[in-house]
Amino acid sequence: MHTFPIKAFTDNYIWVIEEQEKVIVVDPGESGKVLAYLAEHTIEEVTILLTHKHDDHVGGVEAIVAQYPKTIIYGPEETKEFNDQTIHSGDVCEIYGKNFEVLDTPGHTAGHISYLMEEQLFCGDALFSGGCGRVFTGDYHAQYNTLQIFAQLQKSVKVYAAHEYTLTNLEFAQSIEPTNSVIGEALEGVRKRREKDQPTLPSTIGRELEINLLLRAKTEEEFTRLRKLRDNFLGNIG
Repeated sequence: MHTFPIKAFTDNYIWVIEEQEKVIVVDPGESGKVLAYLAEHTIEEVTILLTHKHDDHVGGVEAIVAQYPKTIIYGPEETKEFNDQTIHSGDVCEIYGKNFEVLDTPGHTAGHISYLMEEQLFCGDALFSGGCGRVFTGDYHAQYNTLQIFAQLQKSVKVYAAHEYTLTNLEFAQSIEPTNSVIGEALEGVRKRREKDQPTLPSTIGRELEINLLLRAKTEEEFTRLRKLRDNFLGNIG
């Protein structure tokens, strides 16, 4: 299987997992570029995985289904208006010969889920490189627990997050820990990639345990303090 991003909006990534003439599309917030890719590569079968209900993750679903009416859509309870199969924590979905384990990862939304396929984590907005999604639910306890789930994964697991927020996240991290050389070196590398308009994803759990202050937070109180500081950093992006 080959996994790659399709850019959407300003900073979204729609992850595509391709297996010959079949593809899995994760969180298609818009349809245009996805449909163009499917047509160009003569894709015969499409499956969609949804992590949560926000428009920038589900907005392209209906147009894709209109073109590919046999598309099967998996998603959490909060996306049930789109789902062919509503899935829950602990479920395992077999798609094109691969098992996708469903993880309950609330906080950004109440029903957010993530998918773990071998060493690939498709985590929507529950985890970013250098950060995590805003806690729109106000349930910092849930989001902190979600990060603890991610922290227990194998360090080699690749993180396929849904937004390109790494640069701002690491600038925030450096503002908190200005003498941290690991963060400083990571930030410099990310700046070089972004100057070339190259993605900074996927990351890995091991890398995030080194550079992601929110993932590294030892207590819920520490996480909540850092996430609220991050909410107001550099124009509220991420």
